Amino acid sequence: MEAENENRSLTAKLSAPVDKILNKHKDKLSAMLGGDGALGKDENVRRVATFCYPLLPGLLRLIIKEHTFVHVVMTNRERLLARLVPPAPIAQA
Repeated sequence: MEAENENRSLTAKLSAPVDKILNKHKDKLSAMLGGDGALGKDENVRRVATFCYPLLPGLLRLIIKEHTFVHVVMTNRERLLARLVPPAPIAQA
């Protein structure tokens, strides 16, 4: 339970810096992530997280190590990276 709360807290603290990175590098990161169903591909999500880590503010990188950052992104990929994936087309009946 405590680990889950810590993960939520860390995700909340990282969301603003990650949003800035996503806004600045959206085209490049979208290409890295791939197309439909891309958030389900661990390798692509890990590649994006590894790309984003050096772009975090220096103080965050001192506090949060890369493997921890990658784990948080992998665990919260839908929340943090959803805007990089085009929305699924709506099927019309």
